[in-house]
Amino acid sequence: MSENVVHLHKPTDPPAADTAPTVLTVVPDAPPDRPVPLWVRSGRAIKTGVTHESTRATVRAAARHSLYTLNGGRIVARRTWDGRTGSRYERMIRAAEAAGNLEAAEEWEERLQRFRAARHHRRMDLLHSPVEAAKGVAVGAGMGVGVLVALGVVMALNTGHVGDVVTPLTATIDFIALLIRIVQVVWGPALAIGPFLALLALWSVGRKQQAAPNWALPANVRNGEGEPITPSIVVKALRDLGVPALARAIKEMGDAGASMLGPITIAGCGVEVDVTLPSGVSTNEVQNKRRKLAENLTRHEHEVFITIPQAARTVRLWVADSGALDEPIGPSPLVTDDAMTADYAKGKAPWGQDLRGDAASLSLYQRHLLITGLSNQGKTVALRSLALWLSLDKSVQFLMGDLKGVGDWAMFDGLATTLIQGPTDEHVIQVTEMVEGAVDEMNRRIQAPPGTVFPPLIVLVDEAQVAFMCPAKDADKRPYGGSKANSRYFMAVRKIHNQGRAVNVLMWQGTQDPTNENLPKLVREGAHTRASLALGTESQARMALGDKAVDGGAAPNLLRPGLDRGTLVVASDGITIPAGQSSITVRTHYIDDDAAEAITDRAKALRDGVTTLHAIDREQDRDPLADIAAVVGTAERVRTKDVLARLGTLNADAYGAWSFIDLKRVLDGTGAEPYKSDGVMVVARDRLARALANRDTEGSASAEG
Repeated sequence: MSENVVHLHKPTDPPAADTAPTVLTVVPDAPPDRPVPLWVRSGRAIKTGVTHESTRATVRAAARHSLYTLNGGRIVARRTWDGRTGSRYERMIRAAEAAGNLEAAEEWEERLQRFRAARHHRRMDLLHSPVEAAKGVAVGAGMGVGVLVALGVVMALNTGHVGDVVTPLTATIDFIALLIRIVQVVWGPALAIGPFLALLALWSVGRKQQAAPNWALPANVRNGEGEPITPSIVVKALRDLGVPALARAIKEMGDAGASMLGPITIAGCGVEVDVTLPSGVSTNEVQNKRRKLAENLTRHEHEVFITIPQAARTVRLWVADSGALDEPIGPSPLVTDDAMTADYAKGKAPWGQDLRGDAASLSLYQRHLLITGLSNQGKTVALRSLALWLSLDKSVQFLMGDLKGVGDWAMFDGLATTLIQGPTDEHVIQVTEMVEGAVDEMNRRIQAPPGTVFPPLIVLVDEAQVAFMCPAKDADKRPYGGSKANSRYFMAVRKIHNQGRAVNVLMWQGTQDPTNENLPKLVREGAHTRASLALGTESQARMALGDKAVDGGAAPNLLRPGLDRGTLVVASDGITIPAGQSSITVRTHYIDDDAAEAITDRAKALRDGVTTLHAIDREQDRDPLADIAAVVGTAERVRTKDVLARLGTLNADAYGAWSFIDLKRVLDGTGAEPYKSDGVMVVARDRLARALANRDTEGSASAEG
């Protein structure tokens, strides 16, 4: 297409040879957009209006409230029918037969017969009631008129007017006429308002029962947020569980499926209900479908716990309020109560809360302890909180081995007699010799005269799997780790498990990710109190807690790693467990390092002073005077009885058999001899220090000479 050239002005100068003339190009306008048809715009507007959330909410509200009224009428009609007929008893009979409970079926059949007999008696009475009613009306009217006339006679005698005889009768007739006029006035509006009041009553019944489809219910109920657990919801959840025998039995029961349920009671941050399963349905069929049951109850899997009480064919469901288990439980009483003390024999350690929200306390008296779980789930904190409480009993002694070695137990320095921290084979050797020393102390106590009372000695090993897996061997080729008869750590633990409880020598162990290699069967079964945090598999749960607890509903493998940190499943007779159950779930208090140091500072103030050993001395040549000074520590004076006990703990081979005579023999002539203070024999720190100083001075002088 050729271009049209238009000159807008006449050039005054001739154009240069290399300059092109100015060109104006006319470009036609783009064609206008085609208008959107009216029917398209109308359709879009209608679609937007129909699918708008406000419209949908309005439709749901209208449908919901209409169905509340309709289904409320159905509920009232059914209740009325049940009250007038024996259908309710017949449903109960079918439900009892479906559940295999013949005794209950016979009882309901007997009630049905009594109901029918009473109904027949009432119907027979109706044959005679018209005559009896007529007689009653006649007699009542006659007596009423007689009373009114008698009252009128009394009034006439009083006033002297004969006309007063009929005054009461006239007043009564006027009153009846007034009532008739009131009824005539009210009757019309009552007939107009009555149906609306009836519909309102039916709506209220339907609303209370949430009698509408799920899509029409409010968002918070539809999404399961805050939905209350009712018998109908539990029965429906069980019916839809996917157990054919259970679904058939509930279907045969009709609306009486709730007869399987005990009372739904509030239990802490949730509710609890016992479900008696019908014949042909086993408890493990329900246990194995925990996730589906939780989802049917509009809960997450971790918010539903299934346990097996003593009653046959019964499961106990605990259903948490939505999101309640993700809320913290608050600080430990050890942190908030600065005046709290402990009693090893009679007290219980405040450990946390159970699922019902009640305080969960654990008795530690003469019980070996094992806590296990996956890594970084709160095992050390849970174990440490028990030791922190027990440290507030000044009679308790601690031997501690931390085979992680990152300072989790550093606050017990100056409180524990021995504290070994580190993950190497050398540390395992030290810990093994510490446990073997506790075995020697146990044997010394066993040989004491009957009736002798010994202070508690807690032998605590955290990350014990490191010891069991240690490949090191001693000079006699005996392995420190392993689970054979010549394994030193294994055998030392077994000996304490076998006999230590009787003389208050107790073994506490914390281990992670249990297997048969890092937690031998004989060791885990030797603990009286077994607790587990989140685990990976059911087989590990059985290792941690035992078959009985797992078969009874304990499921630490269903706890959520990371999210349920600090939540333990406990099997022990030292904690209150609901009747019929073999375990209890505890949410433990969290005590951080700073709070733990504050608690151990209080515990140290209760004691005379403890010198903590950080390594086991393997030398057989001992310096008794120096060892006595070491066990006395920073205390001004210590009773000779306590000095002997500390020496035995320090080195059982050298001092386990010592008596007061041996102690006096070593101190005689040194200036640090025992003496009486407040009626008891004691050893003074200052005198020991002078005795050591004098001995060193004399030794130096002899060397110079």
